[in-house]
Amino acid sequence: MALNIFYFFMAVVLLWGGANCIVTSASLIARKYNVSELVIGLTIVAFGTSAPEFLVTVNAAFRGHEAISLSNVVGSNIFNLGFILGLMAMIKPLPTGRKLVYRDGLLLFGCCVAILLMSFTGELGRLFGFGLMATLALYLIWLARLKESPGEDELEELPERAAKWYDWFLLLGGFVGIAIGGHLMVTAATAIATALGVSTWVIGVTIVAAGTSLPELVTCLAASVKGRNDMLLGNLIGSDFFNFAGVLGLTCLMRPLGVSEEARGSLMVLVGMVGLVLIFLRTGWKVRRWEGALLVTINLIRWGRDFLS
Repeated sequence: MALNIFYFFMAVVLLWGGANCIVTSASLIARKYNVSELVIGLTIVAFGTSAPEFLVTVNAAFRGHEAISLSNVVGSNIFNLGFILGLMAMIKPLPTGRKLVYRDGLLLFGCCVAILLMSFTGELGRLFGFGLMATLALYLIWLARLKESPGEDELEELPERAAKWYDWFLLLGGFVGIAIGGHLMVTAATAIATALGVSTWVIGVTIVAAGTSLPELVTCLAASVKGRNDMLLGNLIGSDFFNFAGVLGLTCLMRPLGVSEEARGSLMVLVGMVGLVLIFLRTGWKVRRWEGALLVTINLIRWGRDFLS
């Protein structure tokens, strides 16, 4: 048990470090070849920051652990909007805007509702995965035409230097790191679930989801310390949409996922969570401290209910 917990945290480090290596090295290499920062943000940064969730989800799917595969994406999104967003709002109220609510927020809500409705068929198939990927592609094209990038704040954190020869090795190392980390996380999570006598779905929607979301938590805390709270909401909502449309969509294209009754219940919680967040975003155009505290409380209650059920 202790060894599997150690493996789990080692997996978190590998996933986080690997994603950072991919984003930094690939972005510097792209800059060297005069690729615009808009394109870098829409492609490299978007993929790099979603790589941990993607590798864990795909690894679990192809090893027959469908519960971990789907629960990782669902749990990560609930964790992002519940614990991380709530904690950031408790530290300092988060300002919002019409575009964030009526464009990005409603798009995420529609995506969640579509997945919930499809779950009643018992399977998220390849055709549905293609639909999610097509939605993501249209969204990226739309952002490109508007000259917006979902990863522009990450680009500001890139070192001010030209790409070096070793950046190619860092890029390769990043992919190796997330591949090993994804395999380790699925293995350790399955073993921990067996040892605790709980379902792999519960472990996936709680511990694994929190593990793959830790990079977002640390990044948001760093942004809060720097006084960049206005960027946090867009990043969290954008990350959730990428997890569903990109990570889940591509996974379903590669291997259809079965949906259990347990999974459907968590999807209902997620739809409710996204709806509540949209209400908070719209009322007063900010997420207040008490609203953040409520989101954190809901997330903790959900965790407790999952483990006790």
